[in-house]
Amino acid sequence: MKSFRLIALSALMTVGTFSTVVYTSCTKDECKGVTCQNGGTCSGGTCTCPSGVGGANCETIYRTGYTNTYKGNGTAGTFTFTNYRMVFTTVGTDLTQMNLALQDASGGSVDVPILPITLANNATSGSTFTITSTSTTSGGITYTYTGNGSVSGTTASMSLTETPSTGAAVVYTFTNMIKQ
Repeated sequence: MKSFRLIALSALMTVGTFSTVVYTSCTKDECKGVTCQNGGTCSGGTCTCPSGVGGANCETIYRTGYTNTYKGNGTAGTFTFTNYRMVFTTVGTDLTQMNLALQDASGGSVDVPILPITLANNATSGSTFTITSTSTTSGGITYTYTGNGSVSGTTASMSLTETPSTGAAVVYTFTNMIKQ
């Protein structure tokens, strides 16, 4: 009887030890049940989002919140522009790229080409952007445009430098333009 108890105790201890080793050696998939959207990847149960995307599950594409018309005033030296519009539109699949168009008070285009911009520092509060160098020729003069600015879901601001192939550069400044 003593021998049976020892065998039973040994078998029970063996099964217990085996079960403990198997249970503790299993790694839990912390990303099980986590769905990262818009190209996000899961690591340790947390989504890592690509540039231009945010939120706990990469569900927010920031540029979508900036796509709109912003209206306000601007200056170039002593000249003032009233009721101008900055129109932000999405372009392509790169979530940090947009186009920016300027329109006069009537909503008509101005002599500035559509400006490609690159968003940076994306957050729910807004983003800064740089204007990719863009050139156009008018009347035999080539104009190059560069600059930077900021845009959010409510306001936009920009400093745009127009450099003609002849003559001095002009800096246009638009601040606190209001989303329409």
